[in-house]
Amino acid sequence: MALEIDIVWLTVLMFGSLALLLMAGLPLAFVTGGLACLFIMLFGHMGELNLIVQRIFQFMTDYQLSAIPLFIFMASILERAGIIQQLFDVIHKILGGLRGGLATATIVASTIMAAMVGVIGAAEVTMGIIALPAMLAHRYNPYMACGSILAGGTLGILIPPSILAILFAVVAEQSVGELFVGSIIPGLLLSGMYILFVTAWSYLKPGAGPGLPPEERVDLGEKLRLMRGIVAPVLLIMLVLGVIFTGAATPVEAAGIGTFGAFFVAAMHRRLNWFNTREAAVTTLKASAMVLWIMFGAIAFVSFYVLKGGQSFVTEALVGSGLGPYGILLVMMIILVILGMFLDWVGILLLAVPIFVPIMLQLDFNGLLGFAGPTDGVTDPKDIKKTMQLWFGVVYMVNMQMSFLSPPFGYALFYLKSVAPPEIGMSVIFKSSVPFLLIQAIGLGLVIVFPQLILWLPKQVYG
Repeated sequence: MALEIDIVWLTVLMFGSLALLLMAGLPLAFVTGGLACLFIMLFGHMGELNLIVQRIFQFMTDYQLSAIPLFIFMASILERAGIIQQLFDVIHKILGGLRGGLATATIVASTIMAAMVGVIGAAEVTMGIIALPAMLAHRYNPYMACGSILAGGTLGILIPPSILAILFAVVAEQSVGELFVGSIIPGLLLSGMYILFVTAWSYLKPGAGPGLPPEERVDLGEKLRLMRGIVAPVLLIMLVLGVIFTGAATPVEAAGIGTFGAFFVAAMHRRLNWFNTREAAVTTLKASAMVLWIMFGAIAFVSFYVLKGGQSFVTEALVGSGLGPYGILLVMMIILVILGMFLDWVGILLLAVPIFVPIMLQLDFNGLLGFAGPTDGVTDPKDIKKTMQLWFGVVYMVNMQMSFLSPPFGYALFYLKSVAPPEIGMSVIFKSSVPFLLIQAIGLGLVIVFPQLILWLPKQVYG
C-alpha cells in the first residue's frame, strides 16, 4: 500500500536525496532511475509505473533523436581526420600577427568547431590540447589563454548543430530546425563579444596577448594557400546547415548527409582508414549511450514528480511569489546555473525543462525597458506557444553556457584542467572564467531584453 506524503516533503525528499547521492559521486543515470523506482514503491503504485514506462518509450521512439549519434559520428570522423588541428593552425597563422591573435584564432576556431561537434566536452579538450600550449609558448597571459578556450568551447552548446538543441526540442515538443536557426545570431554575438574582449585586453595590456614574431608570420599568398586546406570542412558545415535552414532536409537527414560528407572530407585528407572509423564509432557509441541512459533515468524521476503534483506545486510557488514573469525567469536562470555546477547538460535539461517550459507558457512577457516582448504582435495561440518555446529554448541554451563556466564545479573548468600543463592550476582556470562568465551574463541579458535577436532569423527563414 502506497504511503501518503505532502508534495512539499516529497520535493524535499526527492531532490535532497538526488543531491546527496550525486555529491557522493554516483552516476546520474542510475541515481535518477533508482530513486524513481524507490519513490514509486514507497509513494506510488503500479499504474504510475506503467505510465512512466510509456513516457520513456515515447522518447525512445522519437525520430529526431536519431540525429544525435549521426552528428556525434560526423564530429568524431572530422576530429580523427585532423581537421580541428588544421583549422586552428590555419586561423592562428592568418591572425597570429595581431595582438591577441592567437586568442582570437582560438575563439574563431572554436566557433567553427562548434558547428562540427555539437557538444562542449570535445571542444574544450581538443582546443586545450592544441591552443593552450601555443598561447603559453608565445607568452600569453594564462588567464586570457584559459579563458578564451573555456568561453569558445561552450559555444558548442549554442551554435547548430547543437545536441542540446535536439534534446530540448524533443522534450519541449518543438521544431529542431527553428531552434537551430534561432541560436545562430546569439551564438555569433557571443563569439564576437569574446573576440572584442580579448582584443581590447591585448591592446590595453600589450604584454597580455603579443602578436607572433615576424619570423613566424606568413604572407598573403601563404595565407590563401593555407585556407585551401579548410575549404572542404567549411563547405560541409554550410551544406549541413543549409539543407536544414532551407527546409530541403530534416535535421536527421542533414545529419546523415553530414556523416557521409565527413567520410568524403577524411578521404580527401588521406585519413580515412579502418582504425579511425572504428575509434569514431566507439566514441559515438559511448556518447550516445550516456545520453540515452541519463534520459531514461531523468524521465522516470521527473515523470513521477509531475504525476504526484510537482508541476502544479512549482508553478503555484513561482507564480504566487509576486516576482512577475521576468522575475520568475531570473529565478529559473539562477537555478540552472546552480544545477550546472553539479550536473551535466543532459541531466539539467531533462530535470528542469519539463517543469520550466509549462510555467513559461503560462506567463505574459510584455517586454523590458520599453522594448517589445517576444510575443508582441502575435495573436494566434498556437503561434504564441511556438514563439515562447523558441525564445525560451535559446535563452535556456545561452544560460547553459554560464552553468558550464561557473566555479567551483562547472564542467568546462575540469575539461580544461584535464589537459592543461601542470603549471596551470585550478585557481588560474577559475579566475580566467570570471570575465567571460560576465560576458555571457551580458549576452543572456541581451537576448532577454531584445528577443528579436532570437526570433528575427527564424521568421525570415520559416515565415
